[in-house]
Amino acid sequence: MEETAIVKKLSRVGIFGNVLLAGFKLFAGIIGRSGAMVSDAVHSLSDVFATFIAYFGVLLSKRPEDEEHPYGHERFESVASLLLGLILAGTGLGIGYTGLRKLFVHEELEIPTLLPLIAAVVSILAKEGMYRYTMHYAGKLNSSAFKADAWHHRSDAFSSVGSFIGIGLAKIGLPAMDPVASLVICVFILKVAFDISRDALAKMLDTSCGEDFEQDVRHFVEEQPGVEHIDLLHTRQFGNKIYIELEIAVKRESSLVDAHDIAERVHTGLEDRYPNVKHVMIHVNPGEEE
Repeated sequence: MEETAIVKKLSRVGIFGNVLLAGFKLFAGIIGRSGAMVSDAVHSLSDVFATFIAYFGVLLSKRPEDEEHPYGHERFESVASLLLGLILAGTGLGIGYTGLRKLFVHEELEIPTLLPLIAAVVSILAKEGMYRYTMHYAGKLNSSAFKADAWHHRSDAFSSVGSFIGIGLAKIGLPAMDPVASLVICVFILKVAFDISRDALAKMLDTSCGEDFEQDVRHFVEEQPGVEHIDLLHTRQFGNKIYIELEIAVKRESSLVDAHDIAERVHTGLEDRYPNVKHVMIHVNPGEEE
């Protein structure tokens, strides 16, 4: 399936699924007297905006290089992921504030009805399904924005688990557990928001791809015919793509043509081995005198 078609399909499922689910949970929370379920509904509603951001971020990142952006537009995905993380953090803080206010403002806590409990079960099943669906296609696209969107879905599923526990305990005579569930939901959402934002910032700040990846690259390059050793290896993340900078040593007596062929072989081999590598820059040094 074409990438653009996948992006549109994911966006439609995310938007319509969350709108329907948020409406149902909001209705269940208000009618069923459950603050935790109302908080859960707000969380689902925030996922609608998250999917919009992921959609536009991915589309913009797919634009080809131009004169003003010769390295491409992949970092739009990281910008989208960062915005998703911030939205998720704001949602979590809002839910936490609501829970604290209900606990510490002296007002009678209502015991929820059965309806919010049913809504929590429906939400858990629906959102876990949306998480798996979105993560499957995010893997095919190698899209950090849609992976972040998938985690929005799963965080909503977990928040519904918290709602289910809180509402269930409230129904058996512990009404304070309903706002306590909102606080648990808040903590979990903030953790997911932090992880998403940290990953997005790493990809925007030319962070290296890590020791394990660089060791694998080093091992592969040093096995290539004609390469005596590596003098320098740098990697950096650029959105969902990778750039590699290499300095390799070849025999001093090698001709320019031979040295070029060795470098070209290494360049092509790396791009074939690692699909996420967008470009490899190779500088050839003369090896040590024998």
